[in-house]
Amino acid sequence: MKDKRFVIQEHQRPEGVHWDLMLEETNEVSHVLTTFRLAEPPERVLRHRVGAERIFDHPLRFLWYEGPVQNGTGRVRIVDRGTWRRVQARDCGLAIWDCGFESRRQSAIGLVFDGTMLQGVFTLTRLSETEWRFERRRNAPGA
Repeated sequence: MKDKRFVIQEHQRPEGVHWDLMLEETNEVSHVLTTFRLAEPPERVLRHRVGAERIFDHPLRFLWYEGPVQNGTGRVRIVDRGTWRRVQARDCGLAIWDCGFESRRQSAIGLVFDGTMLQGVFTLTRLSETEWRFERRRNAPGA
């Protein structure tokens, strides 16, 4: 399977800063960036679990875009980018099965990142409808 692209943008707003993890996804009808809002900077994921909120998909142009965000909601700048691919959760040392970003059941999704900052095996684990946990898997094969 071909690796897909990802980007993490720092989004500075009047209310504060958050980071958007955007993962390139392709399906039968669209080619979008599946997006998760991180409350903490991506370098924290290298050492700790970080909460992630599943938000609306973004268009592919956000893989390269830096600058003001429409409707006066701040500015974005890219803090990491590279490629990613999905791996089976069991390959990350998890017993939970992979059911995808849109499934309503609890799931864990194994991801291998090859970015400037994020490198190695990570998981996104669903906690609720929109809440996820993002963490690095230190003891996983390939970590």
